[in-house]
Amino acid sequence: MILPKERSIPQTNNPKFLILFGKPKSGKSTLIAGLESNLVIDLENGYKSLSVLAIQARGIKDFSDIANSLREEMKNNGGKFPYKYITIDNATRLEEMCLSYAVTLYKQTPMGKAYTGTDVRTLPNGAGYLYLRQAVKKVISMFKELCDTLILVAHVKEKMINKDGEELSEMSIDLTGRLGDILCGEADAIGYVYRKKNETIVSFEGGEYTIREARALHLRGKKIVVATSDEDNKVTVDMTKIFLPE
Repeated sequence: MILPKERSIPQTNNPKFLILFGKPKSGKSTLIAGLESNLVIDLENGYKSLSVLAIQARGIKDFSDIANSLREEMKNNGGKFPYKYITIDNATRLEEMCLSYAVTLYKQTPMGKAYTGTDVRTLPNGAGYLYLRQAVKKVISMFKELCDTLILVAHVKEKMINKDGEELSEMSIDLTGRLGDILCGEADAIGYVYRKKNETIVSFEGGEYTIREARALHLRGKKIVVATSDEDNKVTVDMTKIFLPE
């Protein structure tokens, strides 16, 4: 093994796992629909008015069926991904759908063998949230292996924190407990989507009271205009500054 003698040169890489979060009607779905070669796993039938490559999922088995179909298509095409991007919309609904999977994971443990409940969140001392986190992370990991970039769309949740005795508002994604923090820690980039006049902007500007940030050099600390609308309300989406040509 040869030990390194010089520092490596930073590389520009597109995010493998991207979280986009924002308030309702901030333009998240429009951005997702405007991305080419993007399979949208729609958990709430939210793309009816948009032209998009969408597939519906309403239960944990649907995720497995979709993943198996993707693997089969990869097998028939020499291992090539059927889609460059896969989007799961949205995180809150994903968490709800993973509750049954969390029960299955808990029942596979010695302490959970005799469990007859349907919601691990009711376990004493919050012990069940571990299995819910595991369930969500397993679904995320499953689809990360089936595309160049997995995108998770999420809603905003504002929570109060205490900083040196002062109550402050912190913006996070709408997930229970530590799950949001864990997923954000695993994401390569977290962008906040908002509108300003006729522009839709994704902000990766970090800060003390926000989860926005990015590892990729071309995104870190940036605010990027990704869509504009004209006087006829026609929207033009351009995500090329987020996903650079490879």
